[in-house]
Amino acid sequence: MHLSLKSTSALAVVAGLLTSPAFADMDAAMEFLDNEIAGLSTLTREEQEAEMQWFVDAAAPFQGMEISVVSETITTHEYESQVLAPAFSAITGIQVTHDLIGEGDVVERLQTQMQTGENIYDAYVNDSDLIGTHWRYQQVRNLTDWMAGEGADVTLPTLDLDDFIGLQFTTGPDGKLYQLPDQQFANLYWFRYDMFTDEKNMQDFQAEFGYELGVPVNWSAYEDIAEFFTGRDLSHMGIEGDIYGNMDYGKKDPSLGWRYTDAWMSMAGMGDVGEPNGLPVDEWGIRVNENSQPVGSCVARGGATNSPAAVYAVNKAIEWLQKYSPPTAAGMTFSEAGPVPAQGQIAQQMFWYTAFTADMVGDGAAAVLNEDGTPKWRMAPSPHGSYWKEGQKVGYQDAGSWTLMQSTPEDRAKAAWLYAQFVTSKTVDLKKSDVGLTFIRESTINSDHFTERAPRLGGLIEFYRSPARVAWSPTGTNVPDYPRLAQLWWQNIGDAMSGQKTAQEALDALCEAQEAVLERLERAGVQGDIGPVMNEERDAEYWFAQPGAPFPKLENEDEQPITVSYDELIQSWQQ
Repeated sequence: MHLSLKSTSALAVVAGLLTSPAFADMDAAMEFLDNEIAGLSTLTREEQEAEMQWFVDAAAPFQGMEISVVSETITTHEYESQVLAPAFSAITGIQVTHDLIGEGDVVERLQTQMQTGENIYDAYVNDSDLIGTHWRYQQVRNLTDWMAGEGADVTLPTLDLDDFIGLQFTTGPDGKLYQLPDQQFANLYWFRYDMFTDEKNMQDFQAEFGYELGVPVNWSAYEDIAEFFTGRDLSHMGIEGDIYGNMDYGKKDPSLGWRYTDAWMSMAGMGDVGEPNGLPVDEWGIRVNENSQPVGSCVARGGATNSPAAVYAVNKAIEWLQKYSPPTAAGMTFSEAGPVPAQGQIAQQMFWYTAFTADMVGDGAAAVLNEDGTPKWRMAPSPHGSYWKEGQKVGYQDAGSWTLMQSTPEDRAKAAWLYAQFVTSKTVDLKKSDVGLTFIRESTINSDHFTERAPRLGGLIEFYRSPARVAWSPTGTNVPDYPRLAQLWWQNIGDAMSGQKTAQEALDALCEAQEAVLERLERAGVQGDIGPVMNEERDAEYWFAQPGAPFPKLENEDEQPITVSYDELIQSWQQ
């Protein structure tokens, strides 16, 4: 995904820092605190200086070393690459190059390093979706042991792991921490608050559907709202042009797979109850046994990837894309579709990544901002499908996290670990979050600064301060080899989106392809006693009769629609 850097105020300062010699420099640190951080930190100035002094001292053995790290291209990482990396280099004398590439390319480089042992990058900001891969293959340093052992001398005393909100996503079933979160963002429901609270729209919706226009709690209400707004004349609000009640994307591209592995199926109700992921069946439809070993993906083996709930999920996505979305959406990728709601013609979107918030409040978003800069839109929990049950996961949260490979030499890993801690430190985190709006620390979320910014961020801060956020999580540990399995999703889902196959046919092919990978891993034994051990195939009715997922087909998949007042929802969170 690609989002543009919105804060360039520091570039002149950084340009000056770039001329600093390749040795640790507390003067550069003071300049950085004065001109870039400028008080925007949860630490006092004295505490900030103490952290910077620690980095200067800890970097002493690595003077002049050149290291390279990599991440996907989002606003937060652009800020790190363009502002924080040069500052870190000037302060520590460690010359760091922070490359920005596509998310799929990050996974490909990491996979190549795993397979060859060649040290391509000294650290990766790699989605925690790979936690099951990292735990099973043991090709990344587990940070619990690293911080207590060989990395102890380069581990920041004020790192404060308890302040990170996403460590449950980067911890394996063995209780070890494998990755350190660098940025997080959720997918939430996005809607035009001004359209929903317009008196004429409210009256017309009530007359047509018999209930109040509001935030949809379930997919039936979402569908009614999509139908209501698509093609609606909103000239009485001063809004011209075609209006659409849904936004999505459908191009056969790797990002199409994310749409589904990133919790679309769990929102429909495909998986089991559990936090942070369903157990024993997760949102990929993969079932594990009591030892966290994958045992199947198809219904015949107790999985749910081709279950009635999964078919329902894909069919609804296709139907809404065709009926209620701009005609161009079907040919778009994730990055192309993301900015579209800011253009002003979209009434709601089921599944909207909060990483786009920075763009949605920026210079190019005039169509969705009031004259005073406050948003015409809001975000809220995504509605759930008819198979969903209380306690099931209801959304995805991306957690791009620092990952150190075992194949990286120790000195290079130590230098990269210093950089990873610098960009996630309390000195830096509030300012970085102010630019990218991708939160990793409780102290930042609860800061006075974001209390002041909250009215301009459309519910983002309220969500992250609410108890509801625990129902949003990344891919969990059921997925034993993310790089191999993820590519199967977009290829097979793409066949359904294009009409080449029915949803059932595409999902049958998907679960069979997933099981082929699981069986190869089982035969190879490369993951030891935590790798796949496949169930025997049984009749689907056997599994439907067992507790939990997979669930049998509902007689009626259209629920009674339910909506809730957004303002009442926010009040309930605050209470």
